[in-house]
Amino acid sequence: MVHKVTVMSREGCHLCDVAEADVARICDELGVPWETADVDSDPEWRAEYGDQVPVILIDGVEHGYWRVEEERLRAALR
Repeated sequence: MVHKVTVMSREGCHLCDVAEADVARICDELGVPWETADVDSDPEWRAEYGDQVPVILIDGVEHGYWRVEEERLRAALR
């Protein structure tokens, strides 16, 4: 099964920039597609994830937030 990773982030968020770089590196190494989504572009996303950005979703399910736990993310994507 090929997973899809989404980084829920917002503009001007330093932790989001770091998480996006980590996810890009890991997903590129594993051949897993990934994308970013701006939590401020949707009121429901802002309400659900706004206080926790960056939030990492795998196949639309919350995997973690604030920081990428590399080994945990790699394990979930295998």
